Amino acid sequence: MKFLSSYISCLATACSITVIAFMLTACGHSVPSQYTQSNSYPKIYPDYVNVTVPVNIAPLSFQMDPKNEEMVVRYSVGDEEIICGGDQACPAIRKWRQLTDKAKGGAIQVEVYTSHEGQWTRFKPFQIFVSPDSIDPYISYRIIPPSFVAYEELTIRQRCLEDYNESVIYDNMLCSEEMKGQCINCHHYQNYNPNRLQFHARQYHGGTLIAYDGKLKKVNMRNDSILSAGVYPAWHPTLNFIVYSTNNTFQGFLTIDKNKIEVYDAASDLIAYDVERNEVTNIENDKDEMEVFPCWAPDGKTLYYCSAHLELPDTIKDRGYEVLKRMNMVKYSIYKKDFDPQTKRFGPRQLVYDAASMNMSATLPRVSANGRYLMFTMGEHGVFHIWHHDADLWMLDLQTGEARAMNELNSPDTESYHSWSSNGKWVVFSSRRDDGNYTRPYIAHIDANGKGTKPFELPSKNPDYHRQFLKSYNIPEFMNGPVTIKPQSFADVLKNGDGEAVKYFTN
Repeated sequence: MKFLSSYISCLATACSITVIAFMLTACGHSVPSQYTQSNSYPKIYPDYVNVTVPVNIAPLSFQMDPKNEEMVVRYSVGDEEIICGGDQACPAIRKWRQLTDKAKGGAIQVEVYTSHEGQWTRFKPFQIFVSPDSIDPYISYRIIPPSFVAYEELTIRQRCLEDYNESVIYDNMLCSEEMKGQCINCHHYQNYNPNRLQFHARQYHGGTLIAYDGKLKKVNMRNDSILSAGVYPAWHPTLNFIVYSTNNTFQGFLTIDKNKIEVYDAASDLIAYDVERNEVTNIENDKDEMEVFPCWAPDGKTLYYCSAHLELPDTIKDRGYEVLKRMNMVKYSIYKKDFDPQTKRFGPRQLVYDAASMNMSATLPRVSANGRYLMFTMGEHGVFHIWHHDADLWMLDLQTGEARAMNELNSPDTESYHSWSSNGKWVVFSSRRDDGNYTRPYIAHIDANGKGTKPFELPSKNPDYHRQFLKSYNIPEFMNGPVTIKPQSFADVLKNGDGEAVKYFTN
């Protein structure tokens, strides 16, 4: 369609300007020729106003919040543009990729027009900044129903960040039979490699499942010399060697507290598992220390973890009751241990960040790819911050020792599980900022000074998908490609006996 000749006529008011503008057409939708100009940004969901995205991200689809009668959106970079219309803006992937490639290091301008009773409004244009820093092509996460008794429906899924394709890695229902239920713990990869994957199944057909370069095995990690089977994993960046926390975990349901549930440990230790030798040993097992959430520095020479000091009775049941009564006193700080990759021996523990002295609790340490920054979650107490509305992300500079709340990422509600991209330029984390009930993945860019940009919600082709889905995303992890093992293959191995029993050795 030819461009129509037009003129601009301005009528200034306190809040708006009426404009007659060019008529542009693409994909069957046209930019309105007459509208009232608003001085406000449009209220859209998801909120993509002035966010920074990787050059290879899937299209950012959105809608007005609440929906309007009709909407026209123009995404543009110079003379390159996409025009979308209807009640949602959903750019085609091919055209979106052309825009992001052209905008790399700059920005896409977004103009939003809405109609109400035949009258169009043009909102203040916003930008989507396009970083030249790419992001890992995949993430995986657990999908969990909002129930404390329906965990059998839990799945591990993977999502391509360059488009909207999602697939199932493992479905818990493949091994659950009527009253014989099963749950799966945290999935984890060795150095972002989807061919080196582990997760732990509890209860029916329980065991630790390890996939390593096409080999798949089930391990029975229970041993009289360790507290429990492995729970929270940290696979060494280069060695076939995994550190776990072992946890005796309880949960309490709260009636008057703003947090609905408290998940806590009655006891927890650190163990190391040699995958090739099928051997396990204790690293830290002081009964008055509760160690949890191990993670490796990228060079594999330092192990970070969290620990809380609490003098408790000897029996697990008595410890559980006592921890619940004293929950507000449970404060975790961050520690580290040096590690020799040649001998596989650890040094003594060293205090890294004393959150307990601040009357706070620090959990989930994760180190950036360059080893400079350690991101963690801070809350008032306890270990399971995913259920704590006060939980925020913090950043520790390992060179200077300075720590700060990442207010540029945090919201008034829960921020918890997080992981770094392989290039250290992006983080993905779980947040309850939308409604206080469901955790959803948010992504943010981190610059060389450890400063983050405004987070953006994981894009979906249907922008309202997450609000309609009504399930939580848990433990987002970056991957450099997809897991190719079929879900049924994992289930077949889990069903095949108790697994290979580990051997205990003294380190």
